[in-house]
Amino acid sequence: MIDRDGFRPNVGIILSNQNRRLFWGRRVGQNAWQFPQGGINPSETPEEAMYRELEEEVGLKACQVTILGSTRGWLRYHLPKRYIRRHCGPTCIGQKQIWFMLRVDCGEDAFCLDHTDKPEFDAWRWVLYWQPLHEVVYFKRHVYQQALEELAPVLYPEGVPERVQPYRDSSRMLRQRYP
Repeated sequence: MIDRDGFRPNVGIILSNQNRRLFWGRRVGQNAWQFPQGGINPSETPEEAMYRELEEEVGLKACQVTILGSTRGWLRYHLPKRYIRRHCGPTCIGQKQIWFMLRVDCGEDAFCLDHTDKPEFDAWRWVLYWQPLHEVVYFKRHVYQQALEELAPVLYPEGVPERVQPYRDSSRMLRQRYP
């Protein structure tokens, strides 16, 4: 489903643990990292799509998380021209997303990256709050910044942490899909 402006409705999911670190997933077969996200089906609300995507991509159920907040409206990013498929159906020029901030209320053993036949991620790690801005693919960076800025107060009601350069050697904290 593409809207009249060429944007595909989508949800983004920011998962936080008890230490306020964020889930950061590595896309299957790539050195590309991102938050879980996915399209909204025509019959779904954004919240329903978020729970479906959460289970498909991370293996978590609604009872294993708490919604802390969501963005007030759509956040949009444009795809680079080389990724736009112009010869199949309506042309999608980018995504419009509602972002959700969730707290994980279960143990890490509940995470299951290969819950579906086509997994999105093959590894994951916990990162500091602003670290995704340094690692996400360039064309999504602005929407990640908007989502993180808008949702920071729900995770940090006492004051948003300052932006610092991320710790680079996080490989020791990597959780592989296959142990």
